[in-house]
Amino acid sequence: MEVCAGMSDRLPLAETAAYAQRVEAMGYDTLNVPETTHDALMVSLLALQSTTRLRVRASVILAFVRSPMLVANTAWDLAAISAGRFELGLGSQIRQNIEGRFSMPWSEPIGRMGEYVASLRAIWHSFQTGEPLRYEGEHYRFTRLQPFFNPGPLPVDAPLIWLGGVNQGIGRLGGAVADGFITHPTNSDPRYLNELCLPWLREGAAGAGREGLPRLISNAMWISGRTAADVAVSRQQHRAILAFLFSTPAYRRTLELYGWAELGERLQHLTRSGDWGRLAEVLTDEVLDALVPESLWSDLPATVERRFGGGLVDGVILPVPTDPAHDAEFADVVVATRSIGAAPPSAGPV
Repeated sequence: MEVCAGMSDRLPLAETAAYAQRVEAMGYDTLNVPETTHDALMVSLLALQSTTRLRVRASVILAFVRSPMLVANTAWDLAAISAGRFELGLGSQIRQNIEGRFSMPWSEPIGRMGEYVASLRAIWHSFQTGEPLRYEGEHYRFTRLQPFFNPGPLPVDAPLIWLGGVNQGIGRLGGAVADGFITHPTNSDPRYLNELCLPWLREGAAGAGREGLPRLISNAMWISGRTAADVAVSRQQHRAILAFLFSTPAYRRTLELYGWAELGERLQHLTRSGDWGRLAEVLTDEVLDALVPESLWSDLPATVERRFGGGLVDGVILPVPTDPAHDAEFADVVVATRSIGAAPPSAGPV
């Protein structure tokens, strides 16, 4: 099983290299780089330059605020500088952020994302072969790439493209066009995967005439720690985080699946009224216990296997110790988790 490391979106850029080196030394396969307060492509460059084996996955960049040509160029450079260790994750974000935070136009996201992926692959094909660039869709049109602007071929494969999301449309699109699919922390438990996510991926793959599925990574939260006291602290932290996330209507698929839709509405009401301090109070132990696995580090591999083993997913994202003094101990957890049986073969690169 692929073992990925998460990364705080608040990590200072000056500490990125050291963090990536820690992750690599602990034996993680992949570092997932988020995008909230920093540009994930820039952070990925810092991580790749400071490591030699670790895969680095932008997970996920905001696609619709960037031209596919700019992303294609940057991802091509990151693949070149890392000997193919960079992977590109794309996300749509919500309309309010695209329009209000970035002042960029919004349009129907699923068709647009499908064209975004197709555009990237068309551009990369021209980079690699020197053939004329011609991609024309409803949302994107690329018909000009003079040799002066073509960076030329790579000695490695083009970056894998990952999608992430929680809803039917993006799930089906992931099954049709993505090399991999990453779930959201709010929608990563086994019931969501079995009853919603995997069927959507299969529908998309079947509709595209594709054999197999994209690689699937569960981005589940983990209430965990070295000691029982650490676990207790982690539990309260995750209660607060999950309560905030579920206040967003787009993330409520799992709440609806369990019959807890009213909880999402209550949380949204609290955020709209500015009553942030009460969010964690209304997220009950029943919800937390059902959706967020809890264990000591020593039991974490067994917990991963019980929850996600048997071929349910291709990989999981595990937390990184807060204190580097515990890295050697947690490295054993990483090794044991990787040994969990691999999922059935997924489709190769699209």
